[in-house]
Amino acid sequence: MIRLGLPVALQDTLVSISFLAIMAIVNNLGVTASAGVGVAEKLCGFIMLIPSSYMQSMSAYVAQNIGAGQPKRARAGLLCGIATSFGFALILSYVSFFHGSLLARVFSPEPAVITAAADYLKGYAIDTLLTAFLFCFMGYFNGCGRTTFVMIEGIIGAFGVRIPVSYFFSKAAQVSLFHVSLATPSSTALQIVLCGIYFFWLYRRERGN
Repeated sequence: MIRLGLPVALQDTLVSISFLAIMAIVNNLGVTASAGVGVAEKLCGFIMLIPSSYMQSMSAYVAQNIGAGQPKRARAGLLCGIATSFGFALILSYVSFFHGSLLARVFSPEPAVITAAADYLKGYAIDTLLTAFLFCFMGYFNGCGRTTFVMIEGIIGAFGVRIPVSYFFSKAAQVSLFHVSLATPSSTALQIVLCGIYFFWLYRRERGN
């Protein structure tokens, strides 16, 4: 239990630290930007409930099928999960990208804060589409007992891409919260590539056996 659970706990902790680092970077952009990102992060907490639920469900489903000696059915469940999760993601992404100001008004009446939050949400709208893939992959690998890999790819995405890209865009001449928010989908895209490579490596190894 410790061997499987410790990497997941460590990854969650380090990823949370990476988002705190991004907040520290954004705080240097001013009070309005900081408040806008704070509002956007609250909304993202709700938006990410669906992919997070898929990840947890995928983990349980895959673990049951791997334990029953049905890896093919586990892979089929992964594809089904990605397809249905992406359907929900399309809706959430559209609302976040084109109507982020309406969502931000739930938490703040200040026009400047609403504009800043909507600008930041555009980057998360892109990430919402990508997490439909990433979170299902993470659930799949957790269900397979590959939690160490999940930890490694999460740390690479957080500290190798998310924080550096956020810092780079925050230092641009014409900085915008949309550009800063692109660090998150950039990190997710890299993690999806790593998950895809690892998935096919596991598949080929299974076929070779």
